[in-house]
Amino acid sequence: MTSSPHTSLPAAGGSTDNLPASDVLIQNFTSVRHTSIALCEPLNPEDFVVQSMPDASPVKWHLAHTTWFFEEFILAAFAPGYRVHHPQFSYLFNSYYNAVGQRLSRAQRGLITRPSVQEVFEYRAAVDRSMTEFLDGADLDLLHRIRPLLTLGLNHEQQHQELLLTDLKHALWHNPLRPVYKHRDPASMENAPALRWLAYPEGVRWVGYEGDGFAYDNEGPRHREFVNGFRIASRPVTNGEYLAFMADGGYSRPDAWLSDGWATVQQQGWVAPLYWEREGDEWWTFTLAGMLPVNPAEPVCHVSYYEADAFARWAGARLPTEAEWETAADVAISGNFLDSRRYHPAPTISGTDTEPDQFFGDVWEWTASAYLPYPGFRPASGAVGEYNGKFMCNQQVLRGGSCVSPRDHLRPTYRNFFYTDARWQFSGIRLAQLI
Repeated sequence: MTSSPHTSLPAAGGSTDNLPASDVLIQNFTSVRHTSIALCEPLNPEDFVVQSMPDASPVKWHLAHTTWFFEEFILAAFAPGYRVHHPQFSYLFNSYYNAVGQRLSRAQRGLITRPSVQEVFEYRAAVDRSMTEFLDGADLDLLHRIRPLLTLGLNHEQQHQELLLTDLKHALWHNPLRPVYKHRDPASMENAPALRWLAYPEGVRWVGYEGDGFAYDNEGPRHREFVNGFRIASRPVTNGEYLAFMADGGYSRPDAWLSDGWATVQQQGWVAPLYWEREGDEWWTFTLAGMLPVNPAEPVCHVSYYEADAFARWAGARLPTEAEWETAADVAISGNFLDSRRYHPAPTISGTDTEPDQFFGDVWEWTASAYLPYPGFRPASGAVGEYNGKFMCNQQVLRGGSCVSPRDHLRPTYRNFFYTDARWQFSGIRLAQLI
């Protein structure tokens, strides 16, 4: 993804108003990089190298890939005399930038036993030192030139912080011991507030990002769309409501499913959301705190687009379009994020009569919109232009962020996207209806 013409860095904590430009960049760079390392503190060496499926990557790869990004696009391009840390790291840790060169197949990332975990940490430390020295010595003109790339790199690393945890959860779940990443006390089993419908009149809406802060290129150009009058649910669908869908034969009745969805249910043997396991008459779910009873008040999580769509049909509703979602997104960005260190959706406890609850954080919310370019979209030139545009096919848009998204990484215009059968992401459901 490439940044908008005007970019700003994620907040690093504390005021930076009186700091020199280079110090601000260094402070933000250091803050984001330290967060990635902090997420690894509970891990054993063996946890860093597991790849549980082709769509997931080992923790070690995430740490190295985000480091390679800064080395490839900033140090190698702008730092005089810089020599890459290892000549083959670009092949190992390039993700999908064809303009940069050949790369290892994504499905083989778990086979990279060397470099070792320790060597990857040394690689990060070496690049961090070089980046700090480079930023400290750069003049204002050079800082202005590289600032958009640095901002993109930090937002890119924040994406990988989220992916690190989603991929790690999938890997730990495959361990029969169901190991714990970080202990936490389970939430109380309270009832969620009754679902209410919030109405929005028809009209021409502005959709997409416009402003002085950072945004990915797929969030623009800002454009107008006519939106019919609609209602959106006051909160996400809860586990308790999803259990009712399951009890009513949700996974055994083809009338609720899209054809491809029903075929996937049959082929994959789905009977519940990912990570749910039945013990006697009770459902349990695997979390980053280990196995816990399914809490009826928590937003249902780890469901595919097919499951979200089927539930909506069963409930007599539908999924919101992304234009509808963005219309309703004029609320404060507050809630349960990576910063909360809960790493699991929080129960829905309260709400208001005028604003949707848990609109940001907790679970990514599937929309009815295909992931397509906005009118007038053009990818940037060069390798960074490959970040987004070439994926605008056969995927659905999700909005709002999750319990493992960094708070300052999210915006009302942020467009996430996954394939329709993907379930390992922290994805959930919010219902909508036409008025």
